[in-house]
Amino acid sequence: MSIESALTFFVAIFIFAITPGPGVFALLARALVSGARDCVSLALGMTISDILYLIFACLGLAAIAKNWGELFTVIRFTGAAYLIYLGVVMWRTPVDDGFTPQVVKRVSLLGSFVQGFLISASNPKVILFYIAFLPTFMDLSVLTGRDIALAAVLTLSALMLGLMLIATTASRARRYFRSASAMRRLNRSAGSIMIGAGGFLAIKS
Repeated sequence: MSIESALTFFVAIFIFAITPGPGVFALLARALVSGARDCVSLALGMTISDILYLIFACLGLAAIAKNWGELFTVIRFTGAAYLIYLGVVMWRTPVDDGFTPQVVKRVSLLGSFVQGFLISASNPKVILFYIAFLPTFMDLSVLTGRDIALAAVLTLSALMLGLMLIATTASRARRYFRSASAMRRLNRSAGSIMIGAGGFLAIKS
């Protein structure tokens, strides 16, 4: 992969990262309620899942998307149910007298990572994106381990940059919510986003 191709690849993956979808919606909801810092492991989980899909695509494993449809369906519904559950919890979360939002209990780093991984892994169309996308930047017929490693590093950097940019922007918006009623609306808005993302994930083909 040439320097020009690598740069173009990075920009394209960055744009892909900020494209609205279940992962972005989940990240927005988490950032609005808990701040950008709590989004790092969530974003990393989504990114690692994407990198695995990228590697599968590089190795020509498109058959996974076609032949393991039932497995992907189970993963998709599991991820959708978890998103809806988190959204309902956000909706029901009270606000204390000091106007400090009592949001969803802080998820462990591992739990947040797994959540992000499930959200991204539940979308098998991602591998199809990479299968169609990669030939533009590299010759898959003469692919080397170095090429795959470079593509993985570029993907990791671009996805994390895009996702954390979204999280940071959403987190800053929290400053405008000072009253208990405003925080309650924020919790419910974030919960609605999460429920909507779960619903979208469940019904999409």
